[in-house]
Amino acid sequence: MTEDPAIDTLRVSVFTVPTDAPEADGTIAWDATTMVLVEAVSGTTTGLGWTYGAAAANQVVKHQLAPIVVGRCAMDVPGSNEAMHRAVRNIGAPGFVAGAVSAVDIALWDLKARLLDLPLVRLLGAARAEVPVYGSGGFTTYDTATMERQLDGWVHKQRIPRVKIKIGESWGSREARDLVRISQARTVVGADCELYVDANGGYTRKQAIRVAAAFADQDVRWFEEPVSSDDLPGLRQIRDAVLPDVTAGEYGYDLPYLTRMAASGAVDCLQADATRCGGITVWLRAAAVAEGLGLHLSGHCAPHVHAHAAAAVPNLRHLEWFHDHVRIEELLFDGTLDPTGGSIAPGHDGAPGHGLTFVEERAEPYRTG
Repeated sequence: MTEDPAIDTLRVSVFTVPTDAPEADGTIAWDATTMVLVEAVSGTTTGLGWTYGAAAANQVVKHQLAPIVVGRCAMDVPGSNEAMHRAVRNIGAPGFVAGAVSAVDIALWDLKARLLDLPLVRLLGAARAEVPVYGSGGFTTYDTATMERQLDGWVHKQRIPRVKIKIGESWGSREARDLVRISQARTVVGADCELYVDANGGYTRKQAIRVAAAFADQDVRWFEEPVSSDDLPGLRQIRDAVLPDVTAGEYGYDLPYLTRMAASGAVDCLQADATRCGGITVWLRAAAVAEGLGLHLSGHCAPHVHAHAAAAVPNLRHLEWFHDHVRIEELLFDGTLDPTGGSIAPGHDGAPGHGLTFVEERAEPYRTG
């Protein structure tokens, strides 16, 4: 490694992977997931970062971010993050622009760790040896057999003691089916498994309270986005009225949004997504904000982006082992982690960075940009 290694180039690619079955949550349906992959290069070393969302993030990386980042010192990731945030002020920073910034930031952290020949968790500093995960899927489009098969795989084959299903189907218009599916899920996973539900903002305030009262006998521990995450007074009203922990935060595209949510009293556990909020740099800051307010933080989706950073967070609740993203990350990368037993151990093999190798020949059939 040279004394002051520079960032030589940013390469960006887009891959779109079809789902293995039709998928939907309370408010949207989809049949494919798009990853925008950034490769940050310094000499012969390459760091990997990515975001899930609009392919347009590709153009932001190429035209807005690469001219800002290339040539900067690869050791100074927070400096590059700040420069990127300043550069996108006038083009509309939230949404896919924030995703582009996040993907570059993640790639730069991976690059720095690889240049230093350290697992990323060693570079950041470990607060824990293992990261608890929860199985996440249970889409509203699944029939009973499909949902039960997925839950059985997590709980009884991989021994993951936490699982989540989607409810709030069709903007909350199918409450009866939501309640049946929760009961079915509890039957499959057994009494000792933590059962979570996610409405993706599909209910109204009092509807969410009524539904929570109706599933109270199923010992649901986690009620994610019972109403829109933008409705902080509504989340607070529901939090005060229901037994499960109320959670939100996945749509936080910057630290002020996540700070407002954490400080509002609207959530029992703050969620944040490093592929949206500004990368690992901002995700770690969100963890500190949450800790200062007495809250846990939970990593949203993209499990191999979050794994090492999650191990560096003392107030971590857990990390979402999301079905779609696990499929894609296991398809496109070698070195993925094994959640058997309910946790992962990032950095345990000593591989530098986040320990992944991009497998181009497996990715190429899915390339869309």
